[in-house]
Amino acid sequence: MTGHQTGTREEWLTARLDLLAAEKELTKRSDELAKRRQELPWVLVDKDYQFETAEGSASLVDLFRGNSQLLIYHFMLGPDYEAGCPSCSAIADGFNGSVVHLANHDVTLCAVSRAPFDQISAYKRRMGWTFPWASAYGSDFNFDFSVAYTKEEWEAGAVSANFREEDLRPATQEAENNLDAFAQSIVGTNWQTYRREGPGVSAFALQDGAVHHTYSAYARGLDGLWGMYQWLDRAPLGRNEDGWWWRRHDEYDAQ
Repeated sequence: MTGHQTGTREEWLTARLDLLAAEKELTKRSDELAKRRQELPWVLVDKDYQFETAEGSASLVDLFRGNSQLLIYHFMLGPDYEAGCPSCSAIADGFNGSVVHLANHDVTLCAVSRAPFDQISAYKRRMGWTFPWASAYGSDFNFDFSVAYTKEEWEAGAVSANFREEDLRPATQEAENNLDAFAQSIVGTNWQTYRREGPGVSAFALQDGAVHHTYSAYARGLDGLWGMYQWLDRAPLGRNEDGWWWRRHDEYDAQ
């Protein structure tokens, strides 16, 4: 923390008021973007997706749990993972407290992963989470909403990531070896198996018995869901990141 600019309280207040004007402008801009999200055209979902939940087999309509709005977090926990993605886990640490508030505002929050439900249930118990979490194992759901990629897409270097085609394959054998080691250390798989899953959030509306897809976001579009980042952005040193610094919440003491 040494070496930072210091000043008087009056100097701080002058700078803070200047920053406040910029923060207010950002807030207004954020409100405008939220309105534009809500104005996107709705797309009818006419495919019969099936899930497994704690209550048994479920349709996409069932995931709404009686509400008219559904927010799905596409959690990176693939069938071959040994544990859930640490980044997704950091985001999901904030779900438990939000679920009840959202449910009482006609919004259901549910995570969905491609892993079989028993695998999801075991990881959920480990993390101490209680929010709804469904398995899309054997379903096209994650593929259709661009958070899972087939082997053919991967090998062609043309996966649909964040609304564009992207090549997620390592550029060199050395890079692949390093990424394989990294993926092995965090989820127990190689890089391809790890990154053929992706994170994202999708929103749906239920109207007159029909489900409509209303919104999806990926990559930095998920930043606002990281509760810890919103706190760090207000801390003296900000995010202050040095590599993969975060862990699952039960792993920090083991460092």
